[in-house]
Amino acid sequence: MSFLLAGIDNEYRFELRTGTTMVVGRAVNSDCPVVDATVSRRHAEMVVTADQIHVTDFQSSNGSHLNGTQFETAVVKHGDTLTFGKVAFRVEFAADVVAAPKPAPDPSAPSGATVVRPVNSGSIALYRASGQAGPSGDIKAAIKAASTGADKDQKKLQILLEIAKGLTSAADVDTLLGKVANYAFEIFEADRCAILLIDDNGQLQPKISRDKRGEDAPAVVPMSIARLCTEEKSAVLSDDAGADDRFKGGASILMQKVRGAMCVPLVGSEEKVLGVLYVDNFISTHRFTEDDLDFLIAFASIASAATENGQFSDKIRQQAQVRGNFERFFTPQLAARIANSADAIKLGGEKRPVAVLFSDIRGFTALSETMNPDAMAKLLTEYFTEMVDCVFHHGGTLDKFIGDAVMAQWGAPIGEPDDTDRAMAAAMDMMTALDALNLRWTAAGRPTVQIGIGLNFGEAFAGNIGSERRLEYTVIGDTVNTASRLCSVAKKGEIIISEDFRRTLKNPPALQPLEPVPLKGKTQPVPIFLVKR
Repeated sequence: MSFLLAGIDNEYRFELRTGTTMVVGRAVNSDCPVVDATVSRRHAEMVVTADQIHVTDFQSSNGSHLNGTQFETAVVKHGDTLTFGKVAFRVEFAADVVAAPKPAPDPSAPSGATVVRPVNSGSIALYRASGQAGPSGDIKAAIKAASTGADKDQKKLQILLEIAKGLTSAADVDTLLGKVANYAFEIFEADRCAILLIDDNGQLQPKISRDKRGEDAPAVVPMSIARLCTEEKSAVLSDDAGADDRFKGGASILMQKVRGAMCVPLVGSEEKVLGVLYVDNFISTHRFTEDDLDFLIAFASIASAATENGQFSDKIRQQAQVRGNFERFFTPQLAARIANSADAIKLGGEKRPVAVLFSDIRGFTALSETMNPDAMAKLLTEYFTEMVDCVFHHGGTLDKFIGDAVMAQWGAPIGEPDDTDRAMAAAMDMMTALDALNLRWTAAGRPTVQIGIGLNFGEAFAGNIGSERRLEYTVIGDTVNTASRLCSVAKKGEIIISEDFRRTLKNPPALQPLEPVPLKGKTQPVPIFLVKR
């Protein structure tokens, strides 16, 4: 014989079959889930026999009570009152409970009384054309149909009208989705709500998944239902998802003990499915009606438009941020190309042939000791501005400032056939720009500076290096190290280049061979050339 736990002043009803062991708890995967703050996640265990129930409390925070008396273990019989925390049940024989009459089943419908309704831009009436917050005529018609007769439906109407305004004020997509979930709990008698969005790989990714108390509820959405929504672009209402033939084999439904569920696709512009909005309950069947499904479809249409607009705004903000970061190092044209790349801010890189330039102020340490910090900062700012302009003018990339040194490169992330000639021209312009800058400083009675420049060409690793929080696009390797050491060899006003750099010049300037120099990391002295100015 089966028992029934019938809620007292609550809607919980659980059938307890003979020979079963069932766990009562706040966790949604409990055999008898009771979502109440006074009930522990694993509250008690019930072993059901033919004529009684053996109950063991799991040392719960608020205890278990039989007919008002707290117990650790107890034998419960027909007619007793069993209370977990502050949630009370009357114990009855299942045969004594008269079920409410149900309408005759439709022989053409699948078991479980599932309603599957196609959804498209016409039926959900997206209101994105004007860009204004407010439902379209079709949505207004759906609202009118959904708001007939009851105070609850009137509340739904008021909330739906507020949604159109409320969602447009969300700062980003995550905030917007949180508001959608809050509205869903206000509108529907749902125990849980989840929102999944489709990622760039076409996979559904959970964005919101929580119960009505605001606690996380992972793995809420049965994927058999979610796939039906996205693949067939249909809204689903199921009176008893676990008993529905349509979802046979859906282990996630059985595990989560879903009784009633509604799931609708979030359909964006051009009939693109953005994801799904899902609500369910695990207490009783027949919680949701077809009117609820109609209303959820209308609700989802507003959420879809707001989500798509939010995703677009987030993308614009991200591109602006990425572009702003890269414009400090790349020419504006190259920064725009990088910002529009999907891989612009990912870790990783590649080996590329690059021309590398280092310039360094000679005697900077001694000079800095004679100047106050403000004067030194002003001098370096003016100096770096001129040097970077020369690099950008010739299509180079500012790699970094290293103290008073400038490191630039040509060839990464995008190379050109004349990268070495560009680097050479930039180095010559840097010397010319510094001469003009020194003349201005001399006229103003300010100190002047001299620099040395080193240039090298070869293969280097180029890419974003660092952590997910802070990335730096740079080139590293022996080619870079050699360019730095050639800069150290250069005297005031000198530009020193390597043999590898010289060989790749298409229009070399006048050069003077110098004695090969030993460099750290090289087994043989390195041939070098002085650029004649």
